[in-house]
Amino acid sequence: MRGASEESRGNLLRLLASRLERLSVDSIWARRASGMRGSVIKTLELVDGGIPVPDEQLDMLIEQCFQILKAAAREIPEPEEQLKSNPKLK
Repeated sequence: MRGASEESRGNLLRLLASRLERLSVDSIWARRASGMRGSVIKTLELVDGGIPVPDEQLDMLIEQCFQILKAAAREIPEPEEQLKSNPKLK
């Protein structure tokens, strides 16, 4: 039986994978997110198959996912900037 720690990490990785998938293809981070999502999915397949995955590996994947999402979020313009660049939004 999997430990609660591994299960909670697995749930978090599933959430992060879905968020990585939702990045705009226009984002410079989309390609990196796609590769990271692939790594997450492969790892989750191992976990779901009952193959133990070291906590350090799960933590590393989680941290890298967050780094990509944070970097992609920095690309999103502030609402005021969006209004200035596209007057039709007013």
